[in-house]
Amino acid sequence: MNLPIIDLYSPHPLSTAIAIRQACIEYGFFYLVNHGVENELGKAFHESRRFFSLPMDEKMKMARKEFRGYTPLDPTLGLQGDSKESYYIGPMADSANVKLNQWPSPESLGNWRSSMESFYWKLFGVGKKLFSLIALSLDMDEDFFEKIGAIDKPSAFLRLLRYPGEMGGHEEICSAHSDTGALTLLITEGVPGLQICRDKSKEPQVWEDVPYMEGAFIVNIGDLMERWTNCLYQSTMHRVKRTGKERYSIAFFVDPHPDCVVECIKTCCSESSPPRFSPIRSGDYMDERLAVTPV
Repeated sequence: MNLPIIDLYSPHPLSTAIAIRQACIEYGFFYLVNHGVENELGKAFHESRRFFSLPMDEKMKMARKEFRGYTPLDPTLGLQGDSKESYYIGPMADSANVKLNQWPSPESLGNWRSSMESFYWKLFGVGKKLFSLIALSLDMDEDFFEKIGAIDKPSAFLRLLRYPGEMGGHEEICSAHSDTGALTLLITEGVPGLQICRDKSKEPQVWEDVPYMEGAFIVNIGDLMERWTNCLYQSTMHRVKRTGKERYSIAFFVDPHPDCVVECIKTCCSESSPPRFSPIRSGDYMDERLAVTPV
C-alpha cells in the first residue's frame, strides 16, 4: 500500500489541505513528514526501552490508574490475543491533570520524566498544526478548532507500547479496531506488522500492510473525527500482526477538550446529507466509549 504523504510545513497550505481531505476520505490514514520532530524519535525510543527494561516490581509501582501509568502483559491472554505492555502519560495542559500522571523515580531512571514531558509537548505542537490543516481541508477557517475550544486544553495522551517477539497461536498482537478519539500520531521503528482494512463492511475483510517510512508519523482519523465530519472522513480499522519480532511503538492521541461540544461541522452536511449524530460533549463521548472498549 502507498499511503498519501503529507508535508506538515509545506509552503502551500491549501494544497496540503486538499491532499489531507483526499487522504481522510479514501484511507483515513496518511504519512506525515517534515513535522520537525525527526531528530527526537531515536531518543524517544531509547527512553521507552529504558522504561520497559525496569524490573516488574518497579513498573508495577506505576500500575495504571485514571488511564495513566503502566499496564503489564495480560497473563490470561498468553499468546492468544492482544499481547503488549504499555505506559500512558495523560494530559498536561492543567495542573489537576498533570498530578494524575505517574512517573518512575529519579533513582530508577534519572531524567526520564523531563525527557518524556519535552517529547509530549513537541508532539502536541504537531497535533495542533495538523488540526489547523484539517480545518482548512473542511473549508473552515484554520483556527476553527481553536475557536470552538477543542485544542486550548486538549485531552492528549502519549502511550508507549512494547509487543513481545514470541510467536503464538493468534496472528494478531493488537486486535482489529478503530481509534476512539479524533487524531492519532503513530511512530514505529521499522518492525513490520501494522495493517489497515479500508472497507470494514466488506466480507471477508481485506488487510493491507502499511510500510515503514523512516522519520514519518503515521496519522489516522479516529471515530470522534468521523462523527465530527458526518462520516466524510473515515475512521479506518487497523491491527498489528504478529511477526515473531519484538516491536516498540509510540502513539499520541490528540482529542478535544472534554467540554468541547462535538457536532456536525457545517460544511459536512446538507439537505441531502443531514447530520447523522446528535451533538455531544467530547468528554461524555470518550467516557461512554472507553467504558466498553479495552485499551
